[in-house]
Amino acid sequence: MAPRRPEGAGAFPKPVEPPRTMKPDPASLYAALDLGTNSCRMLIAQPKGNQFHVVDSFSKSVQLGLGLEATGRLSRTSMDRTVHALKICRSKIEKRHVSRMRLVATEACRRATNAGEFISTVEREAGLKLEIIAPEEEARLAVISCAPLVSTKTEQLLVVDIGGGSTELVWIDLTRVPRHDRPRAIMRLHAGFRPVDGSPFPAARVVDWISVPLGVATLREQFNDVRNDAARFALMSWFFEENLVNFAPYAKEQAREGFQIIGTSGTVTTVAASHLGLKRYDRNRVDGLRMTSDQIDAVIRDYLTLGPEGRRNDPRIGRDRQTLIMSGSAILQALLRVWPTDRLSVADRGLREGLLYAQMSADGVLDDGPY
Repeated sequence: MAPRRPEGAGAFPKPVEPPRTMKPDPASLYAALDLGTNSCRMLIAQPKGNQFHVVDSFSKSVQLGLGLEATGRLSRTSMDRTVHALKICRSKIEKRHVSRMRLVATEACRRATNAGEFISTVEREAGLKLEIIAPEEEARLAVISCAPLVSTKTEQLLVVDIGGGSTELVWIDLTRVPRHDRPRAIMRLHAGFRPVDGSPFPAARVVDWISVPLGVATLREQFNDVRNDAARFALMSWFFEENLVNFAPYAKEQAREGFQIIGTSGTVTTVAASHLGLKRYDRNRVDGLRMTSDQIDAVIRDYLTLGPEGRRNDPRIGRDRQTLIMSGSAILQALLRVWPTDRLSVADRGLREGLLYAQMSADGVLDDGPY
């Protein structure tokens, strides 16, 4: 399965938000909804300084892509389950009187032959208009969501978003950006992966990006017939690495000094919670945590030792996630095998936060201050 790449040499995404004619009230509420292969998640937030304050949220496992790998279609059961979740989202949007929003769908809807039927059903039954976004926009939104976690010491940055149906990787060169401006340079990528002509600001250079059509759900489905736990894990990890060969930095040996990976996904946050030994998930301790390749590898080895039953009973993993944590760990291990690092930053943030930052930045309601 060939990784998705931009169409044509040098093709980069268009700006994520169209220009607005009127400046909105900075007290307005914004909504961002991310409908993925596995989950339906939404945030409602208000601009606050150079960040935002979350006033409401929603997250539910809907397994929209269940069976998609085999049939190429979204099942009726999965669609019904998802529409029910989206009705809850609509009620929250109405209750909060949200006027500015982006409601997006990703890999499952990109691939399903009946996605158009599903989008129409959602609009008719849940009253929400979903937008299916391209892989490049998904990658860019993941990048800007992580801007506050970028170290001023970072010269080469790899942002990894492990989703249910796909994994996005973006490699960014920050060597030409003054240290103090590096987090802000990442935020400015909301306008596109190419530098803005005539901009007075030093630009972060996107070396390459890729969307691999393998996420925790799709990778797991491909190896569902392998019964041995350790064998399945090894096969998944090496198969994922094979899909990186067209990514320009794949052949590049990267020194650990000045190199940072930011990982955004349930896989990365679960690994972090396991590393910390948390009995109950705590976002404040997980988001922004830095881990080394060796620490992550130790957690993954522990997962393999636990086996399926042990992982199912581990409160840090849970019954809902235990079937997917090993495919996510296989992706993570493949990345760290290619680019070992002493600085993998854990991001409990992603597409929803990127959507909010993009909307607010385009509207000019965020302060231009340090992160």
